Order: sequence, then C-alpha cells, then structure tokens
Amino acid sequence: MNQPATSAPVKLSFKDKAKEEILKAFELTVYFSIWFCALTLLSVTTLHIQSLSFTLFGFAIIKAALCAKFMLIAQMVYPIKINQKSGIVNSLFLESLFYLLVVIALNYLEAGVDGVIHGKEFIASLADFGQSNPLHVVAMSIVYWLIVWPYLIFTGFKLALGTAATHELLLGKK
Repeated sequence: MNQPATSAPVKLSFKDKAKEEILKAFELTVYFSIWFCALTLLSVTTLHIQSLSFTLFGFAIIKAALCAKFMLIAQMVYPIKINQKSGIVNSLFLESLFYLLVVIALNYLEAGVDGVIHGKEFIASLADFGQSNPLHVVAMSIVYWLIVWPYLIFTGFKLALGTAATHELLLGKK
C-alpha cells in the first residue's frame, strides 16, 4: 500500500498494517528463500556431496525467514527514504550498508543463542559464526549485500512511483 512520494500518506487500521507487514515478511522470505536455496544447491554441487538432502533446503528457508525478520526489524529502526534529488541508488546505498550490518549482527546473535541452546558458551558460539574465519564473514557479507541490494532498489521504486506503477512498469499491465 505504498503511495508515491507526491501524495499524502493513507492512514491504515491496525488490521491493515498487520496484514501489510505479514505480506511484506512473506514476500521477503520467499525472495531470500530463492537466493538461499540456490546458494545451498551451489554449495552442495561444488562440494560434490553425493546425496541431495532436502533438509538443507529446509534450513535455507528457515535462514531466509530469519534474515527477512532481521531486515524488517532494521527497516523499523531505520525506514527506507528516497531523496528525489539524489535518486534511488544514491539514497539507498548507505542504508543498504546499515541493513547489512544489522543482518550480520543479528546473525552473530543468533549463532550465540543457538550455541547456548546446544550447551556451548555464548561468546564461543559468537566466535564460531562464519566458521571462525573473518574472510568467510566478509564473503558472506558481500553475498548478503548483493541479495539485499535489488530488494532495496525495488522497494525504492515502490516508494518513489507507488506499488501499482512499479508493478506495471516491471510486469506490464494486468
């Protein structure tokens, strides 16, 4: 229900806001799931793992849902804003780095809590994130950013042009 930047914002009821947030969480989870399942398939085939376990894809989907939740939390803290003079890309670049930092930080926190649940120390579990390899964390961060960036650009278009105009521009008229 995003409106173009030129119109007045529409007041939504709590039910409508909740429905909109659930839909946004679902869409973002599907988007991240596609990416994470593709990366899982790439990893499995790169490592020449003989059996393709659907459990791995289940974990990818759970990870996608968690990342979607983290992304939506970051958007609540630091909402996406488009500066018409700067354009969508320039307006969103720094925000994309902020969202990336939030997702990485919350992934570290998730690793710590998961470690505690499995009987490990919280700090040791934090250190185990990214296979305890800073270069691996940097590589994951780059991939996360490449996944988040198109989503932010799409969201920027929706904010600047409105949802209907963006969908019509990208998908054609219904």
